Amino acid sequence: MSEEPRPPAPARTSEARRPGERFADALDGRLPVLDGGGRLLRKAFPEHWSFLLGEIALYSLVVLLLTGVWLTFFFKPEMREVAYQGPYVPLRGVLMSEAFDSTLHISFDVRGGLLVRQMHHWAALVFVAAIGVHLLRIFFTGAFRRPREVNWVIGVTLFMIALAEGFAGYSLPDDLLSGTGLRIAQGIMLSLPVVGTYVSMFVFGSEFPGQDVVPRLYGMHILLLPGALIALVTVHLILVFYLKHTQWRGPGRTNRNVVGKPLFPQFTASSMGLSLTVFGVLALISALAQINPVWTYGPYRPDLVSTGSQPDWYVGFLEGALRLVPPWETVVAGHTIMWNVLLPAVVLPALLFLVLYAYPFVEQWLTGEWREEQHLCDRPRERPVRTGLGVAGITFYGVLLLAGGNDIVAETFRFSLNTLTWVLRIALVVAPVVAFLVTRALCHALQETERERLSEGEETGEVRQTVEGGYVSDHRPVTRFPPGAPRRPISARESRTGTPDRELPARAPRRRG
Repeated sequence: MSEEPRPPAPARTSEARRPGERFADALDGRLPVLDGGGRLLRKAFPEHWSFLLGEIALYSLVVLLLTGVWLTFFFKPEMREVAYQGPYVPLRGVLMSEAFDSTLHISFDVRGGLLVRQMHHWAALVFVAAIGVHLLRIFFTGAFRRPREVNWVIGVTLFMIALAEGFAGYSLPDDLLSGTGLRIAQGIMLSLPVVGTYVSMFVFGSEFPGQDVVPRLYGMHILLLPGALIALVTVHLILVFYLKHTQWRGPGRTNRNVVGKPLFPQFTASSMGLSLTVFGVLALISALAQINPVWTYGPYRPDLVSTGSQPDWYVGFLEGALRLVPPWETVVAGHTIMWNVLLPAVVLPALLFLVLYAYPFVEQWLTGEWREEQHLCDRPRERPVRTGLGVAGITFYGVLLLAGGNDIVAETFRFSLNTLTWVLRIALVVAPVVAFLVTRALCHALQETERERLSEGEETGEVRQTVEGGYVSDHRPVTRFPPGAPRRPISARESRTGTPDRELPARAPRRRG
């Protein structure tokens, strides 16, 4: 399929034209969607499965919006204390906030309420996970390079807002588990030098827990943060259409075209199928897998702490960082600076997102690729340093996530909690370095193997005897290539530097946009 204009059709009188054609002409004169503006409908999208990760995040957001609007009809963001009189007998007569009481009402009294609550929670987990994996795909393939740096910045901002939105929604029920999380959040605020107490009083309205935190979180959760998410997603999609998709290198694929499905009808049909799959899977796991059973935790009380409490996975790395940092404190002019909270919960996340924001610009400055646009994806093995850094970052995150449940791990496997904590502290420093070195070596080894395969061919499995009496295996030329694989032997310099190969087109593309 091509985006080049088609020759005009022979003119037909208005009497001879069908009603559908007249309607199409009238619509095309007002909106750029049909023949006159067919470039939009002819826009091509790559067919590789990895490009669907962003769509999973988009459709999870749709489920979040639909279920969230439904939940607002029944949830009461109030801290006024009431006595529970609902059908859940173990809590009957227990004093609790109206927020927790309305959450129980949704779960036990509203028809389908528990299913919708769980769909909302599961969709939030899938949404954050899909954004994270989508960012990893963009990182490892180099799809953040010129001209897509702004879209990378938008994606990282979306990820950060999604984390805040998830924590705000997680804290609204005012159960014992979410209240423990808010107490940790207040400790993080208090660790800020000079302004910590002021920030805490502003958020909670008074001494912890106060009466204002749930209403304020509710306003952020249903208005401010969703509005920012929707606005950024809209800008992100506009830029995707404007800048066109990246694609794997291959025959007929260049920096000047995109080979794949046209937007309508092929891509639209497959995308709608994916959306229905996401909706169905979220509904299925919400019906079968229980999540966040707040009635078993009970209402929040400042004098109680939930034993073995764990946050949702996307903030688990912060919990792990808090558990690994030693109890470092410094007294300056009578004021205590709690490094054991400030460093892991404030400085570490700030540095993490600063690195994510800056990486595309730093890499392109070091490699000189900022001078021209890059529309072809790299295979991770072709960029050993970038791939090694990415795997090192994932390893660093994984150690922190494991540390967030060190008490559960120690109890389950009968380890010493102190020993496990020290092992994880050492692993936090050593494991990312080892991961970087191993990954870089594997990338070079894969390139060397691929270079030999392209230069010598594939083994046929047949062995023949030479005139000297030795034995050699027969080879045949390589004819099948995975997406993005080079069609010619790559040089040793390309292997060391990770510079992408420039292969010649072997045949014309099947569909071009």
